[in-house]
Amino acid sequence: MGKHAGPGAARVSTALEFGALHYAVDDRVLFDGLDLCLPVGESLAVTGPSGSGKSTLVSCALGLVTPQGAVRVAGADLTRMKRRALARHRGAHTGVVFQFGELLPELTPVENVALAGLLAGAARADVYDEAAKLLAELGVPGAERPTGTLSGGERQRTAVARALINRPVLLLADEPTGALDEANRDSVADVLFRLPDRWGCGLLVVTHDEQLARRADRVLHLADGRLRARNTV
Repeated sequence: MGKHAGPGAARVSTALEFGALHYAVDDRVLFDGLDLCLPVGESLAVTGPSGSGKSTLVSCALGLVTPQGAVRVAGADLTRMKRRALARHRGAHTGVVFQFGELLPELTPVENVALAGLLAGAARADVYDEAAKLLAELGVPGAERPTGTLSGGERQRTAVARALINRPVLLLADEPTGALDEANRDSVADVLFRLPDRWGCGLLVVTHDEQLARRADRVLHLADGRLRARNTV
């Protein structure tokens, strides 16, 4: 199979951009003029101590948190969108993988993956076929079994397939290997970090796992409201 591309990938070169973000929770400043640029085809890991705002970065990129400043996904500023337009834009351009997968255990992997496409308006026959192909490509066996019977690594690869079903230009991963043992962590990491080139997307991983972070093209450290570059070597 050739390289895939999300709906906006042919038109944009930047998957995600934060411009002068400011955000505080009560009296605690999480972002203080924070900037970030993630090109299509690149992977970026963000590390930082607990409570530094790593997961809030993901929420900003999803449009679930509205900071001061600009949050651009596929060239469009989420902070200027109304709720319905934001939901459509997110469904068309963004995929997300959470630490615990957030899958429905009683559904099969194919059903879990297809559901994301159906919610975005894809045709039923097409989306089930695409879901099965994605799962096969990502190495998820026994797609007819309930997802709850799969191994941790298989469930996370199913979550990756679900995130990819709408061919996003931006893929977000929030502690994607945090609940996995070492073997499954490495297997899922192998899948994740092949995606920017393979699928023509930008990948943002937020993690406390230094070994996982070093797999990315770039590593930034979040502390005191700012992102600072780190060497991946």
